[in-house]
Amino acid sequence: MVIIKTLEEIKEIKKANQIIAKIFAEILPPHIKPGVSTLELNNIIDEYIRSQGAIPATIGVGGPINPFPAGSCISVNEQVVHGIPKADKILQEGDIVSIDIVTNLNGYFGDAAKTFPVGKIDSESKRLIEVAEEALRIGIEMATEGTRLGDLGNAIQKYVEDNNFNVVRDYAGHGVGKSMHEEPCVANFGRKGRGIKIENGMVLAIEPMVNVGSYKTRILSDGWTAVTKDGKRSAHFEHSVAIIDGKPVILSEYE
Repeated sequence: MVIIKTLEEIKEIKKANQIIAKIFAEILPPHIKPGVSTLELNNIIDEYIRSQGAIPATIGVGGPINPFPAGSCISVNEQVVHGIPKADKILQEGDIVSIDIVTNLNGYFGDAAKTFPVGKIDSESKRLIEVAEEALRIGIEMATEGTRLGDLGNAIQKYVEDNNFNVVRDYAGHGVGKSMHEEPCVANFGRKGRGIKIENGMVLAIEPMVNVGSYKTRILSDGWTAVTKDGKRSAHFEHSVAIIDGKPVILSEYE
């Protein structure tokens, strides 16, 4: 069931998202450089979230069998999503690193992701990041009252494929706000005229994942880290977006 939020609830969801927005805009960038481990980045993220009275919501996701162990997902190069931060995963010059953060602030959830270059990156990686970020912008523009989710996914897919990249099919965006993952599923591909219609009061996490090569992925032995099947690079961008007065409002954009 899709949960429609009130304006007051959307304000609270925005507060949870602004914690992430500040992390991406001010706190993390000085630390994203060669020689830094993904665990170090995670610890910076975790500490700041808790300093704001919030909880890093990814910890423990997945239940008692194989719970996600960290307060952020940090995925490097061919890692698409759900990368587990590690002390021995050291960033190198020319890497790209995607960071996905979910916060729980007083029972309201924020969710956003961004891909960063590590030092100087090659032209293909630079274009990959640019295309993935623009794909997110296009998806957000489509998130208007009455638009079908198939139209939104189709617009993202068409833009990405027109630029000779591919969108991941195994993972998608989703509703967010009262919990981390809510209905509906917000796929980054689709057919026009299909899917439910977007309504006022929806809050959607729109998150294109874009691969240099094939869209196919596989999961590593840790049970979490998704990588491209062909070993080529992937970029990931995400915003939490509320539909207010028929139009999209980005809750996770830094203010």
